[in-house]
Amino acid sequence: MDDHKFIEGLFSIQDGSKFEQMAMELFSHQAVHNDTYATYLDMLKINRERIQKLDDIPFLPIEFFKSHHLATGTWDAEIVFHSSGTGSDAVSKHPIKDLSVYRRSFINGFQAAYGNPDSYILLCLLPNYTKNPHSSLIFMTDALIRLSGHRLSGYYLNEDDALCQAINVGVASDRKVLLMGVSYALLDLMNNPNLPDMSDVIVMETGGMKGNRKEMLKEELHLTLKNGLGVGEIHSEYGMAELLSQAYAKGNGRFTCPPWMRVSARDVNDPLKPLGPGRSGGLNIIDLANVYSCAFIATQDLGKVYADGLFELLGRFDASDIRGCNLLLAEQ
Repeated sequence: MDDHKFIEGLFSIQDGSKFEQMAMELFSHQAVHNDTYATYLDMLKINRERIQKLDDIPFLPIEFFKSHHLATGTWDAEIVFHSSGTGSDAVSKHPIKDLSVYRRSFINGFQAAYGNPDSYILLCLLPNYTKNPHSSLIFMTDALIRLSGHRLSGYYLNEDDALCQAINVGVASDRKVLLMGVSYALLDLMNNPNLPDMSDVIVMETGGMKGNRKEMLKEELHLTLKNGLGVGEIHSEYGMAELLSQAYAKGNGRFTCPPWMRVSARDVNDPLKPLGPGRSGGLNIIDLANVYSCAFIATQDLGKVYADGLFELLGRFDASDIRGCNLLLAEQ
């Protein structure tokens, strides 16, 4: 497989048939050249030649990123992204051969969902890059802050007074204000007595409580934040260290993927059984930007995928790592 040609092609996908063609091509390549994935397929006694459509592709459990080296081919990593983890739990490690692929993925994905970063003042309730050099989220926000190019764009975790001042100045400017933060930091912000009028601010939560607060269902979290911050909608970013692409939800709880990423649902009792649209199950992800690692991942997230390709999160498998809500799936 010509890696350069494939990468150029994935960022020009415009329809489902092209996605399926490229996903099948990448599966055929990774099923042979990714040692961990190839071994997993052998353990399942999968005949690779009989995989003729996307629904037939087995998805690698995301836990393998904690215990195995997920690389397609042999190369030295430019960086290794780590999941956040909690306590002494093992963290996922995602080796990255070419950071330019990640940059193209998150910049193109953001532009598709929100437009150019230089239209925004980007305020982040996140730890800065120097404290989290192995975080894929911080790598992304750091680049988007620079692309914003505004003097107020930056990190404001534990700097509520400066944040409130930046919001006041930002909403009076000719730019849109995007406040992006982890859930617990946004909840803490609600209690600030100097909280300014937030009605013109786009508020985006980027993940769970990270062990700082009790986990909440997404619907409960968003309702609490809307009431506490005085905004009409809460936007969401869906991403993880094991992926090089993100999905966004603009207040309705339904996430939209970029053209090179697709989410589907699987039976919770049979990981090889795909589910049709509108049924609840474990979420499988094809991320073609994971060209150098593994593009076919069975996550620990529970959700529902709709006929139009949008999906919503319903929670997490019980006893899985804290990265969202922690509950057993109730069939919707």
